[in-house]
Amino acid sequence: MKYVSFTLLIISTFILTSCKNKNVETPRKKQPNFLFILVDDQPFDALEDSGRYPFLKTPNMQRLINEGAKFENYYVTQSICSPSRASFLTGTYPHIHGVNQNNKHVDPNWKDFQPYNAHLQIAGYQTAHVGKIHMAHYRNEQHIRPGFDYWFSFIGQGEYFDPMVNDNGKEYQEKGYMTDILTDKAITWLKEKRDPTKPFSLNLWHKAVHEDHSPAPRHNKIFKNDSLPTPPYNQHLENFAGKPEWQRLKAWDHKWKEYIPSDTLAPKPWPIKGYKFKKLLECLLAVDESLGEVLATLEEMGELDNTVIIYSSDNGYFMGEHGYWDKRIAYENSMKIPMLIRYPEKIKPGTKIASNALNIDLAPTILELAGIEKPSYMQGESMVNLLAGTEQNWRDAFMFEYYVDDEYPYAGPNMLAIKNDKYKLVDAFLEDDIDELYNLENDPGEMNNLINDPEYDAIEAQLRKELEALKLKYKYNTDRDWWLKTQVPSAKKKKLEEENFSYTSIDCLLSEARENTKKNSKKMQKHVEQPHN
Repeated sequence: MKYVSFTLLIISTFILTSCKNKNVETPRKKQPNFLFILVDDQPFDALEDSGRYPFLKTPNMQRLINEGAKFENYYVTQSICSPSRASFLTGTYPHIHGVNQNNKHVDPNWKDFQPYNAHLQIAGYQTAHVGKIHMAHYRNEQHIRPGFDYWFSFIGQGEYFDPMVNDNGKEYQEKGYMTDILTDKAITWLKEKRDPTKPFSLNLWHKAVHEDHSPAPRHNKIFKNDSLPTPPYNQHLENFAGKPEWQRLKAWDHKWKEYIPSDTLAPKPWPIKGYKFKKLLECLLAVDESLGEVLATLEEMGELDNTVIIYSSDNGYFMGEHGYWDKRIAYENSMKIPMLIRYPEKIKPGTKIASNALNIDLAPTILELAGIEKPSYMQGESMVNLLAGTEQNWRDAFMFEYYVDDEYPYAGPNMLAIKNDKYKLVDAFLEDDIDELYNLENDPGEMNNLINDPEYDAIEAQLRKELEALKLKYKYNTDRDWWLKTQVPSAKKKKLEEENFSYTSIDCLLSEARENTKKNSKKMQKHVEQPHN
């Protein structure tokens, strides 16, 4: 009888213990943090890893490359500051979120197209934005964009030295160098101002390396005696024989001021702004130091490997290619950007990704890594499988758009482009000018326009067909003056209309330039007769 009682006791204990264990919660997996470092105007190959500038050492960027993933073909949907930033945040094209130029009056439609950080905030993340935003020039608390628990920013481009800043709605002048100031604010938030029990998402968006390219005093003139490599460019205007006319005008003085006949020499051999290009690279040194400081902080906090570290630029930048500086137009140096991501749980060290990926893909990627469903309005695709090396069905081609900037209308016409792994087609919507078609495998510098080569007629036709499909997919607004009607202030709009400026065509500019040629024929002839080195 005692034996039976003892056996029943053991069985009862086992059952009770089993039931108790069923009620014990399995520890939840820790959600990843996010650190998004965005630089302004960094060329895609301004990295130590590229080897283009042998004197440029960026050890902390190189660390991300060695320990994470480097995208070889990462692009923006529009190559200019404000539209690209809005696309990064909302995962949508500029014609969708509504910001298509650096207009001080316009923000995205935040209500209908919430930034990814707002979704993270709802899911329990602490969110912070430190650095440039460059959209509507709001003041005080109105400057704080939705979805951020902490805000430290500034109006427009800001200043490199002793800038005016907005700290959670309070405006004041901060002392020091902008890159260092932003780094200190980001680290202070990480260490002292956030709730350590919650996952975090931190944007550290630098002013550097935007013009006027002012490096930190410790880096000023450090590359003074180094030589810049000479890129492919059209030194003589006869090299423009197959290029659109507007580019010949742009090459004359970065503006369409005078029409230069195709048989004359270009007056400005490269480097047009070589000294400024060195200053840009010198600015990048402080950014790399900033990255190193933040990585060290995360390591000290024990959060480095649980933080998805993203490093990129808002657009590319011409460093003399095609005889240009700045960005905007649909060439690789303008469209392509650096994209480095470190996250050991998903990414093998030294991963290289060749697929065409876009700035609109980042927001869906962040949300998937955080376990949040992608909103229906986001047009980008999650890159999680690309990062893990398991993606089987990625996009074949993508669409790029650009709209005439009402502040700098001479910088480039409206244009729409399609790029796949081998070809690029560019349509500038000009009634009496030619489009562009490039074989990127044979001509990565995009110097040989194939648009009038009959051997490529079938390829051109196929690309145009695919572009029409992409316009439908991404709900492209075919009224290319939509933004002029809705975004440009009425007083300025009236002035532009009085000047008879067309936003859907630059034919008037070409006509004006040709008229200037007649007026300046003697000066032009004198210029042609002079030697050019």
